Amino acid sequence: MAAKLKKGDKVVVLAGKDKGKEGAIASIDPKAGKAVVEGVNVAIRHVRASQNSQGGRTPKAMPIQLSNLALLDSKGKATRVGFREEDGKKVRFAKTTGETV
Repeated sequence: MAAKLKKGDKVVVLAGKDKGKEGAIASIDPKAGKAVVEGVNVAIRHVRASQNSQGGRTPKAMPIQLSNLALLDSKGKATRVGFREEDGKKVRFAKTTGETV
């Protein structure tokens, strides 16, 4: 099945501790059904110091379930994604506005 959400898409979180936060998808793992969104689901990781880098606590964005994400349309509202054919190509479109993504 074609991916409804892809890397670089602007999304909003629908559920969880970060509900309502917005960000861009940094990476996606379709097999696990998870995505890493910048600034969302951030955890503190402790890094040991090495010769060329300082140690300490660094924030790291953790993966979030794809079902808890919704695409943002041109008006900034959450929308579902549909597929249709235009000029012989399969394209994604926002269900709220009808425009291609």
